[in-house]
Amino acid sequence: MATFSYLCPLIFMCIIVSSHAQLQQNFYAKSCPKAEKIILDYVQKHIPNAPSLAAALIRMHFHDCFVRGCDASVLLNFTSSTGNQTEKVGIPNLTLRGFSFIDDVKKIVEAECPEVVSCADIITLVARDSVVVTGGPFWNVPTGRRDGRISNASETLSDLPAPTSNFSTLQTDFARKGLDLKDLVLLSGAHTIGVSHCSSFSTRLYNFTGTFGTQDPSLDSEYAANLKARKCKSINDNTTIVEMDPRSFRTFDLSYYKLLLKRRGLFQSDAALTTSTTTKSYIDKLVEGSLKEFYAEFAKAMEKMGRIEVKTGSVGEIRKHCAVVNS
Repeated sequence: MATFSYLCPLIFMCIIVSSHAQLQQNFYAKSCPKAEKIILDYVQKHIPNAPSLAAALIRMHFHDCFVRGCDASVLLNFTSSTGNQTEKVGIPNLTLRGFSFIDDVKKIVEAECPEVVSCADIITLVARDSVVVTGGPFWNVPTGRRDGRISNASETLSDLPAPTSNFSTLQTDFARKGLDLKDLVLLSGAHTIGVSHCSSFSTRLYNFTGTFGTQDPSLDSEYAANLKARKCKSINDNTTIVEMDPRSFRTFDLSYYKLLLKRRGLFQSDAALTTSTTTKSYIDKLVEGSLKEFYAEFAKAMEKMGRIEVKTGSVGEIRKHCAVVNS
């Protein structure tokens, strides 16, 4: 009995390691050698004309990986054959953008190498390349992911960290995906680019305790007043967009962390990072360090996230069209 209980975790670890080992740099070197260059060329051509898409595409990558792993399940459309609503229409994903961009990349790659390159790898590569093209950090993207066939809207609410999350919830949500507190701080750094809708944080301004007129005391009062006066003038505003890092929302820099220390993080989940001594110390270290150091650490966290619950080998499929499973 003792031997059995000792071997079980070892076997489980071997399965995980084996799964990860199947992701490798240049996975398509023989099967589709031009794939990564085709994807990069497309990104370089189009993202400079729509730089805000870089933030949208890295967010899509995050939302994909946190639900069923990095398997492109976020791209699937509702079909009458399954009868269930997919992740794409889950409440946290209603503001996702970039689906047509991924579809366009997939068409070009399919023309070069039919049914070889997965949509999951395309999302991962496009997210990285888009950030790099806008001046942000580079990270390695080992490939070999396969596409999932299941997508449920209900799982987006249970698996995706909400902008209203407190520290303990964030810690739990990330730990479930094999990510630690350092990863939490670093991946949150992606908020240095992009925008959000008022609906993601307006409760902090107008109804924090459940009583209308109450404001989150952890939010800098001057910043809150500015948001109410110039941006989110009503708790019912679902359309106005606000820069997550107003100083430099198009630049991948350390400004986001500096704002956190001034109590100017836009979301409750941002502010939560300063409520733990562990995560606060990570933030302090990043702010005191160099941009190069942040880029290097962010790169490690992104590569780690890109390995969450990946499907490799014979698991899943290589979709012909990213929005539908193969028939």
